[in-house]
Amino acid sequence: MSESQSTKPGHQDRNEQKNDRSDRNGRNDQYVLTLSCPDKQGIVHAVSSYLFITGCNIEDSQQFGDHDTGLFFMRVHFSADAPSGSSTPEATVDKLRASFAAVGDSFGMDWQIHRADEKMRIILMVSKFGHCLNDLLFRSRIGALPVEIAAVVSNHTDFAELVGSYDLPFHHIPVTRDTKAQAEARLLELVEAERVELVVLARYMQVLSDDLCKALSGRIINIHHSFLPSFKGAKPYHQAHARGVKLIGATAHYVTADLDEGPIIEQEVERVGHEVTPDQLVAIGRDVECQALARAVKWHSERRVLLNGSRTVVFA
Repeated sequence: MSESQSTKPGHQDRNEQKNDRSDRNGRNDQYVLTLSCPDKQGIVHAVSSYLFITGCNIEDSQQFGDHDTGLFFMRVHFSADAPSGSSTPEATVDKLRASFAAVGDSFGMDWQIHRADEKMRIILMVSKFGHCLNDLLFRSRIGALPVEIAAVVSNHTDFAELVGSYDLPFHHIPVTRDTKAQAEARLLELVEAERVELVVLARYMQVLSDDLCKALSGRIINIHHSFLPSFKGAKPYHQAHARGVKLIGATAHYVTADLDEGPIIEQEVERVGHEVTPDQLVAIGRDVECQALARAVKWHSERRVLLNGSRTVVFA
């Protein structure tokens, strides 16, 4: 089981205090359990029985058994009820993890428990195309994404002013063939120092090394400017125009050592006609990219995406 990370350095005490009280809206504490394991009888019964015994109430539950891989996937959103005569739920995230371990071990589960109100700390990375960056910054600002942006990293300085307008740290980390290893080491230092759970490549136009992909496996999302696997390389929308396509798309996926072949989280398309110019395709494509990436980031941050080999299970 992977341990949950604190939402922000220096705010650990405040987060621990939240584990011991109901939220400000008067609702009991909310949690999310995600799990995957070999599929066999009794998994749902074991999970629901555990939650009942520990005084928790299931608010939403989704599950999927993959006949191809023989794996079972589940996401449960539940609340912890306060004991009679008390306004404070007895359960805490640490107690829940400790007590659920026996259930997880008995089924060979890969599982996690997180507070539902815990915002995921993320780093955004960008190069010279800023539409996805701008979209994610705005969505985060208005509360449309359950994330806390720890920093923005770029190999250029084009968007330093934009990031500064959101009062966020901007890190310029140039990348050349000779400095690639040092640049990636600096990124990993930031991830660790800022307790980041997810790195988002918001049109970051650098190929990541195999070592970095392994270090951030399942924790780094990219947006690809086409329906994979087609129209790879430079000027994808011009390639699409030359082929007379009637649909353009974008693909949000996890990054792996196999370039642009990681598990797909979300795809978006837009129908276009013969009269659309390459520049118009670019504009439409940018909107499509923003939509697909934002949904992928939201679902990942809400613990709705589980890896299933080279594919994903998305409880959207």
